[in-house]
Amino acid sequence: MDLLAAARQVRLLAMDIDGTLTDGSIWIGPQGECAKRFSVRDGFGIKLLQKAGIELAIITGRRSEIVARRAEELGIQHVFQDVPDKLVVLKELGARLGIGLQEMAFIGDDWPDLAAMQACVLPAAPADAVPEVLAVARWVAPSRAGNGALRELADFLLASRGERDGLLARYRLAPARPDATA
Repeated sequence: MDLLAAARQVRLLAMDIDGTLTDGSIWIGPQGECAKRFSVRDGFGIKLLQKAGIELAIITGRRSEIVARRAEELGIQHVFQDVPDKLVVLKELGARLGIGLQEMAFIGDDWPDLAAMQACVLPAAPADAVPEVLAVARWVAPSRAGNGALRELADFLLASRGERDGLLARYRLAPARPDATA
């Protein structure tokens, strides 16, 4: 199946966090507090996908209150943390939602993402993913992780479905009407 046909089938986008929605950095302060940086562009892309009816899921190997908070801000309902086998969780979620792997995309950046990526119709990666992930990705973002890669994937998915222009139209000014007296 060609890439655009695969993208049109996507009903669920699952994503890793560290190295996909963030640049992979974890800042730990002197009191043990952690911080991660997220791109607002990626967040807006998530909101656009939701408007298009695409289910979203976070499946990450780490546990972080920061991830739970960001998911809540964005309205992502399916959040799985501290996951040793992402493919198992992906299959279980799909069964619960009635969405098959042939209707899923997964964006990841490192070895723990490989099995889930390979099982989906559309494996995706940010530009700076490890070579093994880039080798299996059918779609690679021009941008690095945490710098708009997810937004670029959202634009690609929406364009493949013919929905991008319609969503964009609501943010543009209406064309000026010609002056009837001119």
